Amino acid sequence: MTTLKERIEYAAGAGSVIEDCDMRRFTSFRAGGRAELLVMPRSVRALREVLKILADSGKTCMVMGNGSNILVRDGGYRGVILKLGEAFGEIRAEGEILTVGCGALMSSVARAALSAELTGFEFASGIPGSLGGAVFMNAGAYGGEMSHIIKEARILEKDGSREYTLSCGELQLGYRHSVLHETGDLVLEAVLQLKKGDKEAIGREMKELAAKRNAKQPVSLPSAGSFFKRPEGYFAGKLIQDAGLKGLSVGDAQVSPLHSGFIVNNGAATATEIIQLMEIVQATVLDKFGVQLEPEVRIIGEDKEI
Repeated sequence: MTTLKERIEYAAGAGSVIEDCDMRRFTSFRAGGRAELLVMPRSVRALREVLKILADSGKTCMVMGNGSNILVRDGGYRGVILKLGEAFGEIRAEGEILTVGCGALMSSVARAALSAELTGFEFASGIPGSLGGAVFMNAGAYGGEMSHIIKEARILEKDGSREYTLSCGELQLGYRHSVLHETGDLVLEAVLQLKKGDKEAIGREMKELAAKRNAKQPVSLPSAGSFFKRPEGYFAGKLIQDAGLKGLSVGDAQVSPLHSGFIVNNGAATATEIIQLMEIVQATVLDKFGVQLEPEVRIIGEDKEI
């Protein structure tokens, strides 16, 4: 009788499954526990087959891209994590349209836009992670967000049964939210509507935004970017700084001394330390300002048994 792992590996391809996977290797925080199975399908067809197997088995499953917005608790994730990477990273330019696979890194999309002399993606050029995650979260920076440039997206139902297309409006993109949060379906690719521009001007703006980011954000340390969502009417980083929490540490987890909206890993932080620091920040800001901070980072899995 074949095991679930064997069935998945047969569908996804030899060498595409890692059992008891250390998720520190696959997340930008470089912290956290292990996943029961990490699966890296090599095609849409393989992904569909894996999703069907998982739907039939009833096994818990979640999808990740580049791991820049996820933290696995130290007790690990009892289920299957699907990592959609290079095999889903195709980028095609035609006129003012970029069609981008979900696994394409945002930095790669920015380079493709620059090469095609297309403007409109500059705001996103330094966002960590992949296109699929950016659509899922309606990622944004410097006054822009994905909802401004998405024309439509090709979606795969979470059980692998069918593909369909959603327009930008149908994606219901809000602040760090899309309808995919409710449906659980997956982005396969997105069609981005950009505009023809001047290549030198596009490149110059990307460089200026990168310099601004490098000066104000702790890009040299492992983190998941901005840790908290922006509360309506406030900025999370300013609330945290005004609460006197800049530089606060729990173990090797620290509120960044450079930007209070970031929690960084100073070397050997555990997921537990990061979460404990998050909770201290939430409680302090709520006590001082009456504002409830919500994490932008997706925290999954179980706490480690003591």
